[in-house]
Amino acid sequence: MVSRSKLNPVLSAAFGTAIGFYCLSTLYRSGHIAINGLLGLMLVPVSALCLFRVLASFPLYCKNRKLQLTVVYSAVFSAGLALGIGAGAAVSATTSFGIPVQNMRAIGGVLLEDPRLISGGRAMAVLSLRETYGSGALRVSAKGEMTVFFPEENAGRLREFGRGTRIFAEGRLRESSAAAGQYLFSAESMHITEPASALERFRTGVRMSLVRRFDPVSARSDVSARSDAPWGGLALALLLGIRDSLDTDIASLYRDAGCSYILALSGMHLAVLASLIALLLKKTLGLKAAALAGAVIIILYCFIVGPLPSLNRAMLMYLLGVLAILGALPRDALSLLAMAFVMQVTVAPQSGYSISFMLSYLALGGILIAGEALGVLCRGKMPPCLLQPLCASLGAFLATAGITAFFFGVLRPVGILTGLILVPLTTVFMIGSMAALALDFISPLLSRLISPALSLLYMVMEKTVTVASRVPGINASSPVMVLALSLVLSFFIVYFAYRRMTAKNQLLSFG
Repeated sequence: MVSRSKLNPVLSAAFGTAIGFYCLSTLYRSGHIAINGLLGLMLVPVSALCLFRVLASFPLYCKNRKLQLTVVYSAVFSAGLALGIGAGAAVSATTSFGIPVQNMRAIGGVLLEDPRLISGGRAMAVLSLRETYGSGALRVSAKGEMTVFFPEENAGRLREFGRGTRIFAEGRLRESSAAAGQYLFSAESMHITEPASALERFRTGVRMSLVRRFDPVSARSDVSARSDAPWGGLALALLLGIRDSLDTDIASLYRDAGCSYILALSGMHLAVLASLIALLLKKTLGLKAAALAGAVIIILYCFIVGPLPSLNRAMLMYLLGVLAILGALPRDALSLLAMAFVMQVTVAPQSGYSISFMLSYLALGGILIAGEALGVLCRGKMPPCLLQPLCASLGAFLATAGITAFFFGVLRPVGILTGLILVPLTTVFMIGSMAALALDFISPLLSRLISPALSLLYMVMEKTVTVASRVPGINASSPVMVLALSLVLSFFIVYFAYRRMTAKNQLLSFG
């Protein structure tokens, strides 16, 4: 639960960064507020900071601890506010084609992510535009990012070249149905103009090697048993975030069961890997050396997987946790979460607007605040092995309810209970999949020993989400009301937990 010791300047800075990034910079970029109005709003916390600083200099107040803390909180809040505005302003929401969109015939650029297979065998990827081409051999410079759909005959070649490859694609531009002013490009033909760097090619080679070992439909004569392993697609999704081989029906069932977060690489998946690293290295190297070795492994793992916002959050939390183990930072998860948020928004502001980024930070924040408070209120009412995950699920659900209602329009509370079953099963499945991969490197015959158990586990998980997906969700037509209700509930949970802890401490002091 959030105690007074946790109300530190880092949280104040993160709060200011969030307001500046999501509120003020968005208003400025959308044209709802001019630069003068933005500067006027910035004067409010700065003026408060000046006032508190002046009061703190008077002899009557100079030793007032609360006033001194208020000065510090005001200072870091103002700094976070300015940082959030600057990071939000740095995000370019516009794409410059250089020529009228109706005259575009081809585009050129660099792949920013690994191409993903979609329905019909086609591929999809985000491209960093470098040039556009019109009729009459017209070629102009362009900038921005664009989602490109490639034909089926180019999908395999794109996956082999991977992220960082420079391409030329002919096709047509069309406006996105999801957002006005946003465009998509449907390629009819594609040419590789420049391969990726050597490091990126090595990374892509490692990914494709793992895909061929897990993919149940890949044609590999030395691992023919993979063709009857239904769990391979799920293993790729959980270990590498690659959903190309994942059954679309399974993905839909997870979504309808309120457990789609299990398929998105995040802290849960990284925690499994970190736990295995600690188990294997802690006794041999000691806590600090094992933490440093784990940090190197985690960084390499995230490099292979790719820049996923939720996974990057988990990686930052792990690295900051290593610094806490080494004594450079306090061992306070909420402070480390706030620090990771400020760092990620500053370094990669574009990721701050992704749904997975917002859900990842809000979910963990809900677990650390409302989840721990619920644990205090419900302590002794059920076994700890059930109480802790249930409170964590409830805390995450409350914290993410507003965002979920805004983007998806429906809430699925059944996911709170379903997650209690699926998370342990998923953990066992991931460990088993990694064991199968390790055995496969030794001999494909050895990996077949684990395949039946993984297939059975896959079937149990499939049946679980199938049953849970039949429970209807709650229509959330008013995200504002959902957000207000979740905030009120969270406030009362934290308030009553604080009251209980205060009364308990008073009784202990009296005794």
